[in-house]
Amino acid sequence: MSVEFDIAETLDVKGASCPMPVVKTKSAVDDLAEGEVLEVVATDSGSMSDIDGWAAGTNGVDLLEQVEDGNVYRHYVQKTA
Repeated sequence: MSVEFDIAETLDVKGASCPMPVVKTKSAVDDLAEGEVLEVVATDSGSMSDIDGWAAGTNGVDLLEQVEDGNVYRHYVQKTA
């Protein structure tokens, strides 16, 4: 993995399926300060496209990177506003 972010919080949504990873990610991002990075750890392969789509359509967040590590998917979301 090439990921090296200053992670403010890690959200574990392993075992949760659509739409819960996105719902919980949104809630966790709302609690971050501007500039902080949230690491989301999921086991739902659909979270790759779901979180990407959510971030692309949401003002104030950037999807920095997504990493597939076997059956675990890590998403790095930064609050920008």
